Amino acid sequence: MATRRDASSPLLRPNDFPDSGRHDPCDTVAVLWLGWSNDLQVTDFIVKSKPRFTVVIADRRTGVYRRVGVRPLPFVLGVGALFVLPVLVGLGLRWSATSEIADLRATGERLDVENRSFRVATGTLTNEIQALQSAIGELGDKAVVDGATAKAMEHLPAIVKSRAAGGPRSSEGLFTVAVRTPEDTFGVLRDLLYSLESRLQVVQGDVARRQALAGATPSIWPTRGWLTDSFGNRKDPFTGEREFHTGLDISADKGEPVYATANGTVETAVASGSYGNMVVVSHGFGISTRYAHLDSFHVHAGDLVRRGDVVGYAGATGRATGDHLHYEVLVYGRQLNPLQFLLNSARP
Repeated sequence: MATRRDASSPLLRPNDFPDSGRHDPCDTVAVLWLGWSNDLQVTDFIVKSKPRFTVVIADRRTGVYRRVGVRPLPFVLGVGALFVLPVLVGLGLRWSATSEIADLRATGERLDVENRSFRVATGTLTNEIQALQSAIGELGDKAVVDGATAKAMEHLPAIVKSRAAGGPRSSEGLFTVAVRTPEDTFGVLRDLLYSLESRLQVVQGDVARRQALAGATPSIWPTRGWLTDSFGNRKDPFTGEREFHTGLDISADKGEPVYATANGTVETAVASGSYGNMVVVSHGFGISTRYAHLDSFHVHAGDLVRRGDVVGYAGATGRATGDHLHYEVLVYGRQLNPLQFLLNSARP
């Protein structure tokens, strides 16, 4: 309902105009003037509405323009979103980059640890390989046997040579593992080295036994002189009857040195009946040698002798017709022909 305006007041007061309850879509104030002929009656109506902005879009060439109404709150929110969204995207990218950098740093640290581990493993493998090469070199040096001794060894009975032989060898299992990672590679190489070391130890044992057998094989002449009687049947120098001669007779001057023909241990150095003064040397592998009719001894029972060491001196003790050396080679108590071990050997 309209209220009457005070004629004495030059201004309109807001409470002079009742709220009609209507809202115009535009941000305007509508004033309605009503007049009578006698007394001016002014009734003003103010229409309240939500604040809005009007955006005018004009075309300069045609003069056509359009108006677009924009509410402040959605406009501010939209503009804020335009500024906030890049910030959020930047923060997200920064977080992602930070996470990736952390992952890369962790990966780098892990790789550094692995590299250090690989370097240590490589150093260990290098040392083991060098040790293996050194052992192989030493093994090669030890495996060398002089030609005369090697030929003499060929005449040993099979039972003696078998004692110096090693076990079966096989190359199976050396390269049967598939490698996929560096760890697998190092593992396979380490296992291979261990296998080679184990087999090298077996070979070292074989070489050691072969060297021992080479040292135990009688392969040099026991004294300087002339061969007067061979191994086998002959006429007895005292009776003239045929007999089996169990060794070699080497004519030598009295006092001529008599040498051990292989490495070994002196079993006895005593007078032995018809053999006269005799030295018996045990060489191992069931091999022994006898040096009889000696004039005197140079060793005692239990002494260790090497090939070429003097064990006594030639003479004519026992059943002998003159100064000489009677020399025998026995394998497990059975006499063998000593000459087969001496055909390719130089005289001492």
